[in-house]
Amino acid sequence: MRYWLMKSEPDEVSFDDVLAAPGQTVAWFGVRNYQARNFMRDAMQIGDGILFYHSSCAVPGVAGIAEVASGPYPDASQFDSAGKYFDPKATPAQPRWISVDVRAKEKGRYLPLSEMRAMPALEDMVLLQKGSRLSISPVTAGQWNTILAFVRAKD
Repeated sequence: MRYWLMKSEPDEVSFDDVLAAPGQTVAWFGVRNYQARNFMRDAMQIGDGILFYHSSCAVPGVAGIAEVASGPYPDASQFDSAGKYFDPKATPAQPRWISVDVRAKEKGRYLPLSEMRAMPALEDMVLLQKGSRLSISPVTAGQWNTILAFVRAKD
């Protein structure tokens, strides 16, 4: 099993949106970075753990725990000429961008980025590295367990 941090802007898709979706599952769409695409296409497996991270908001942080719920498939948003994720170079025969389905597992305590930065066990986390902008990044088992313990802790 692998672990991932996946960033979403909550005004586009929040963790609460995933919880409210049919089957508590949504397609992860709109990724337009080749490294992040390759993670979805080549490395993610059904059942892998996901830290669902809210970005580009007042208080960025881990909003919930999810899992990879499907194998990779073409991201439909690349073919929508009226959409903001349209890619004129993509075709149904040769798609460039990938989606996976993400299923919510649990919502616990919100873990703000500022608190993550103060945790010694997370100092090597990709998210916390200077210049890190990836929308999807790998997470070690130790980092996963540190964050899971915080999310599950009672106030």
